Amino acid sequence: MVALVGVAVVAAVVGRLGTERSYPTAALRAVVQLALVSLVIAAALASVWLSLAFVVLMFVVATITSTGRLRTPRAQMPWVGLAIASGIAPVLALIFASGVVPFNGPGIIPIAGIVVGNMMTASTLTGRRAFDELAGHFGTYEAALAIGLSSPEAAFEVIAPTAREALTPGLDQTRTVGLVTLPGAFVGVLLGGGTPLEAGAAQILVLIGLMAGQAITSAVLLRLVAAARLVRRDLVATYPR
Repeated sequence: MVALVGVAVVAAVVGRLGTERSYPTAALRAVVQLALVSLVIAAALASVWLSLAFVVLMFVVATITSTGRLRTPRAQMPWVGLAIASGIAPVLALIFASGVVPFNGPGIIPIAGIVVGNMMTASTLTGRRAFDELAGHFGTYEAALAIGLSSPEAAFEVIAPTAREALTPGLDQTRTVGLVTLPGAFVGVLLGGGTPLEAGAAQILVLIGLMAGQAITSAVLLRLVAAARLVRRDLVATYPR
C-alpha cells in the first residue's frame, strides 16, 4: 500500500497534477475509516437490528455527502434524502422480500451498502448536471416561461436531457460487466468460496437492482429540481422566476 501511494504521488508530481499532497492523506483516512467501520460491522453482523441501524447511518451520510456535492442549502437536505430513498426502498424491498438474499446481518449490510452508495452517486450526478444545464441555458428556461409554460414545466424541458448522461456510468457498467470489469459482488462471492455461477447470479441481481434504483432516484431528483425544491446556492437569486 505504501508503494502504491508512492506511485500515485510520483505520477502526480511528474504529471504536474497538483494532487500529490492529497494521496497520502486520502490513503491514511481510508485505512483509519475502514478499520473503524470493520469493527462496527463485525458487531452489527450479529444482529438484524444493528445491521438496519448501520444501513440508516449509511443513508444519512450519503444524503449529507450528496447535498454537499450539489451545493444546495442544508435546509434542502430532506429533499435529497427523498430522492436517494426513492431508489433504495423498492430495490431492497424486492431483493429481501423475494428471499433471494437472506434477511440477516451478512445479507443486509453488503447489499444495502452497494445500493445506498450507487443511489448517492446517481443523485449527485443527476443534480450537478441538471443545475449546470439550468445555469447554462437559463435563457431557454425564460423563453419557455414567456410562451406560457409554468416554471416546473419550463425547467423540466431544460434539464430532462441531462438524465441520460447522469445514468450512463451505471448503464455502461451493466452492459460491459464481465467483459471490462468484474464488480465487487462477483469478486466478493468468489472470495467467500462461492462458485463462478453463484457469483455471476449475485452480480446480475445487484446490477439490475442498481439500474432500476438509479432510474427512480434520477427521475425524482429531476422533478424536485424542476419544482425548485432543490436549488443550487448560486441560482437561488434567479430561480425560479
